[in-house]
Amino acid sequence: MDMTMRPAAPAEQLYASDQSARIATLCRSPGYLFGELDKNISVFFRNWMRNDPAEDTPEFKAEFKAVLDMLRSDPQYGFVLKNLPLMNVYCLNNAEGMCNQGRDFVFRADTQDYSYLIRCIPYGEDNHVYIHPYRRERLDSHMKQAEKGVRFVALDGKEKFRVPDGDMIRIITGKGGHLDRLARYVDDNHVEINGSFYHIREFAEWMEQINGKVIPLRSSLPEKCFSITPATDKIVIIVKGETVQHPVYIPIEGRTARESVTAENQIIGVTRAQEAAMLAGSLFGWDTPAADPKNYDEQGQPIKPKRHDRGDAR
Repeated sequence: MDMTMRPAAPAEQLYASDQSARIATLCRSPGYLFGELDKNISVFFRNWMRNDPAEDTPEFKAEFKAVLDMLRSDPQYGFVLKNLPLMNVYCLNNAEGMCNQGRDFVFRADTQDYSYLIRCIPYGEDNHVYIHPYRRERLDSHMKQAEKGVRFVALDGKEKFRVPDGDMIRIITGKGGHLDRLARYVDDNHVEINGSFYHIREFAEWMEQINGKVIPLRSSLPEKCFSITPATDKIVIIVKGETVQHPVYIPIEGRTARESVTAENQIIGVTRAQEAAMLAGSLFGWDTPAADPKNYDEQGQPIKPKRHDRGDAR
C-alpha cells in the first residue's frame, strides 16, 4: 500500500481533534484512535472511538491496521509510533507540523482513499497520539468549502463579517461580560460555536434575544500592539477586542512618537498593517472591514479598492 506523509497545514490541523457529529459525517469519519507509547520499548496501548458504523467497514479496518504497522515499523515514516523517544525525534525533524504553542505536532498521511490526521504529543504523560481518519475526497471538499470562511449575519440576513475557519469570536453579552468561542465552518448557512450548532440567522436571533453582540478575534491580528491616538497624539497599547486604549509611557530619546511605536511593535512582531487594523478596531468596531489587516499595505495605509474598467461607455 502506498502512503505519503507530511506536516499538516494549519487548516488541516483543525481536523486532528475530536470533531462534532456534523463535521465528522460530512467528512465521512469512521472514528478516531488515541493511545499511549512506552518510553523505551515498543508498547502501544490504544483505544478506538467509533463515529459512524457505516464507515467503520472491514475494508477500512484492514487498511487502518496496515497504516499503524507502517507508522510503527517502516523507516520511511521515522518509526513515529514505535516509542516516545522516536516520536520525539520525528517531531523535531518535522517541526513544520508544530501547533498548540509547541505542545503538539500534526501530520497528514494519505492513502488512495483515506486521509489520516495524526496528532503527536511527545512530551505528555498519557494519550501521546490521536489519529483521525477521513474519506480523502470528502475531507478535501470540506476544507475547500471552508476556505470561504464562517459567515456572521444580521437579523435581515445581511453579512456583517467573516472569519477563517477555526478563528475565535467574542460574544459580548448584554450584562457587559464576554465569552470567547471557537467558530467552525459547517456549510454556507451553518456554523458551530464551541461545538454548538446554529443556522447563521438563528445565531443572529440569539444575539438579539440576549441584547448581545459578536465580534471577530482575527488570528491575523496580534493580541496587543502599540499605537498613537489620532486625537491626542499619545502612545497607547491596544488589546485585541477592546475599545479602551491604554496609555503607556515609552522613552522617546530623540525619536518621534511614530518612530518609537514602530520600534516597539517590531520587537513584538507587529506589522504596520496590523497596527492600523488594531487602531481602527478600537475606534470604529472590530467587526468593520477597517479592523482587518488585509485591507492595508506594508506602510499601514488603506488599500484602495480597484476600479472596474468601464470601457468606452459614456
